[in-house]
Amino acid sequence: MSRTKPSVRPRRPPPATKPSVRPRRPPPATKPSVRPRRPPPATKPSVRPRRPPPAARTNVRPRRPPRTEGAARREAERQAAEAAARHEAERQAAEAAARREAERQAAEAAARHEAERQAAEAAARHEAERQAAEAAARHEAERQAAEAAARREAERQAAEAAARREAERQAAEAAARREAERQAAEAAARREAERQAAEAAARREAERAEAAARREAERQAAEAAARREVERRAVEEAARLEAERRSVEEAQRLEDEERQAVEAAIAEESARQATEEAQRRQAAAVAKIKTPEQTVVMVADDSRVVRVKTGRLLAAHRYQVLMAEDGQDAGRQIEKAVPDVLVTDVDMPGMDGLELARQVRGNPRTAHLPIIMVTSDSDELRIQARAAGVNVVLGKPYPEEQLIAHIQQLLGNSPRA
Repeated sequence: MSRTKPSVRPRRPPPATKPSVRPRRPPPATKPSVRPRRPPPATKPSVRPRRPPPAARTNVRPRRPPRTEGAARREAERQAAEAAARHEAERQAAEAAARREAERQAAEAAARHEAERQAAEAAARHEAERQAAEAAARHEAERQAAEAAARREAERQAAEAAARREAERQAAEAAARREAERQAAEAAARREAERQAAEAAARREAERAEAAARREAERQAAEAAARREVERRAVEEAARLEAERRSVEEAQRLEDEERQAVEAAIAEESARQATEEAQRRQAAAVAKIKTPEQTVVMVADDSRVVRVKTGRLLAAHRYQVLMAEDGQDAGRQIEKAVPDVLVTDVDMPGMDGLELARQVRGNPRTAHLPIIMVTSDSDELRIQARAAGVNVVLGKPYPEEQLIAHIQQLLGNSPRA
């Protein structure tokens, strides 16, 4: 009998699947920081092979050989089932192995990726640390350079400030030295001026003493000359009397005429002096009610410097001041408005001071005007000034307070302090 083939053909196990992702080979230098997991143990197939169904029973009891065919068929089916189960188990084991291999490769790839990532991170960290170190070193170098530059700048500025302070100190010392020299020069000039003023005062005092002595000598000489003249005249008179005894009547007549002429001259001079005294008293009485601000003083001098200097002196004492360049200018101004006091010089072009004084005294409207004449210290000029009607004669040079005192005295005011 031929053996029967089993009705169920066992399936062929599928070929082992290959992983779709081909794992990359890890770099030789790096080692995975993550340890790959151990693959799980092989699992038993979850599908239990089915037992082949029992052969259908017949009412006819088979014979032995048929029973052998059924057993063989069953055996074959069993074997086929076992083969199928085995194939299935092998397939599942292959799939599990492939899955484990894929998981392993995936784990290795993940570990490799993780190692690469960590290596990249470490490299990046090292690079960042290197760059940070380089940047820190660069910043430190820049900071040190900036500090060195700032230090040099501070030192330069300190040196400049020190140099500036030294220059200012030297300039201040030079200025102080110049100021001290100037003050010393001024003090020396002041002492020299005081010395010269003292010498000038002493010289003026000596000149005044000498002039006084000279005047005293001249007075004594004049008295002696007068005595001699009197004696001479007495001798002449005695001779004349002796000669006139011969003509008594003629001599008496001449004597009478001379006496009358002398008496007339004396009377005329006395009248003139009385008139002048009355006019002066009247002028003094009028001037008493005037203040310096109301008093007008005329200064007649051909020197502009003298006019300005005298005018400033009078203005400082609150007097009103009129200026005249010479005697003619002063006469014209006096004709228009009579001042309270006239201060005039002697030597002036055109009309001098003496002629101006005579003109003032000859006019009844200005005869009472007080006149102060400034002249050189000469007795002859003083006599001429007195004869011309000048009240006060001041010799050059004169103290300024003396002029103010004479003006106040002529106006009837007490001298001011």
